[in-house]
Amino acid sequence: MTASPQPSGRSFPGSGLAKGLAVTLRTMTKKTVTAQYPHVQPDLPPRTRGVIGLFEENCTVCMLCARECPDWCIYIDSHKETVPPAAPGGRERSRNVLDRFAIDFSLCMYCGICIEVCPFDALFWSPEFEYAETDIRDLTHERDKLREWMWTVPAPPALVPAAEEPKEYGAARKSADRIAAQQAAEAAEAAAAAEAAQPGSPQPQPQPESDRPEDGDAR
Repeated sequence: MTASPQPSGRSFPGSGLAKGLAVTLRTMTKKTVTAQYPHVQPDLPPRTRGVIGLFEENCTVCMLCARECPDWCIYIDSHKETVPPAAPGGRERSRNVLDRFAIDFSLCMYCGICIEVCPFDALFWSPEFEYAETDIRDLTHERDKLREWMWTVPAPPALVPAAEEPKEYGAARKSADRIAAQQAAEAAEAAAAAEAAQPGSPQPQPQPESDRPEDGDAR
């Protein structure tokens, strides 16, 4: 039979206790720094998985995120609308219009599958994390709250210094410009209607008989 190897070093009684006390003494001599939250916000990494933001202009109601979610915590409602043809003689098209997009964060396990499978970049990770509620039923956040969190999503770093702008940025800018132009036109129409409805607004005066051109006269 082969002899079992002998330990290289000897251990005296109480050596484990002495090592533990040494670690305690080293920790006691260090300066403790306590983060005064919420007065001092934590310095989180830019890609922190805090909450999911929704950019609803890119959502086509394809339902991929809801179908692939392992927790079934995404609720989507929509309806169809008929779009007139873009050119004369064209065919009318139907499109899905988003009515509701909600996420139940009491069920969400932050796996990120919904963000990965979205083919139109409508879902993003936001570093926001302060959305605790006293009632678990209030953790189902609707599209308005998800849209507010969208504006806290940090911009991704450029892969190449001289790279072209991502197409998602251009599409988002066009959507924002279209909405701003529509709102400005509606505001101008409302202002014109309000000005015309005022009692002291000037009314068009009838033209005198002497100044009206006779039939056949050229002016």
